Amino acid sequence: MRSPDPLHAGRPLISAVLITRDEERNIARCLRSVAPFAAETLVVDSGSTDATVEIAAGLGARVLHNPWPGFGPQKRFAVEHASHDWVFSIDADEEVSPALAAEIAALDFSKNAYQVPRTVHYLGRWIRHGIWYPGYVTRLFRRDRGAFTGDAIHESVRVDGPVGRLRNDLLHYSYRDVDHHLEKMNEFTSLSAQKMFAEGRRASMFRLALQPGLEFLRSYVARGGILDGYPGLVIALFHAYYVFLKYAKLRELCMHPERA
Repeated sequence: MRSPDPLHAGRPLISAVLITRDEERNIARCLRSVAPFAAETLVVDSGSTDATVEIAAGLGARVLHNPWPGFGPQKRFAVEHASHDWVFSIDADEEVSPALAAEIAALDFSKNAYQVPRTVHYLGRWIRHGIWYPGYVTRLFRRDRGAFTGDAIHESVRVDGPVGRLRNDLLHYSYRDVDHHLEKMNEFTSLSAQKMFAEGRRASMFRLALQPGLEFLRSYVARGGILDGYPGLVIALFHAYYVFLKYAKLRELCMHPERA
């Protein structure tokens, strides 16, 4: 744990927390980006076989090990083991922009939590339109007023009390290429379908036939994805395909519940 910046003496201390597994490609960039405002960086690793843990420890992070229980439970574990009352949750493939770091360092902490806009770097371009932007996510919050849901996918922070919004972007280096996007899409649609099945939801033929097309129009036209050029088109098409796969897999589970 590093000493807090004397320029911010008397201000609430922040623990930056993240979960990892085989993130040697990203971890150094991520940890360096939170250094301007975080009094502690805590990494919870679930069995990395690369240099993730060594890199994190070398940059001064406190490293804990916990077997993988799912995204939501793992992030809850990280928050519970933070040293300070305020936490900033960040993913290993994200980076706090210098402007956002300065904004956090000057924050008045008048709310119980803060959302940040997130921009994604995809196919060589920062995405500024469509369904991916501004993509507000709650990342800075008081531990006694906010907690991650226990969802295995699409986990979020539930907050008791007022939530503010910051202006500057969190940078997300998401998919390396189209193949990586497809690989993660297959994984995430399976998890989404299983979650919906457990909640008792069903997928009608009507939804399967119409929802993907409507989602394409929402992303590409209504939300301005067309302004992001080729990456915007790919995002809109993949989003439509994601919706189709999610409901097709849900329908398959409904027909064969023994596979759940």
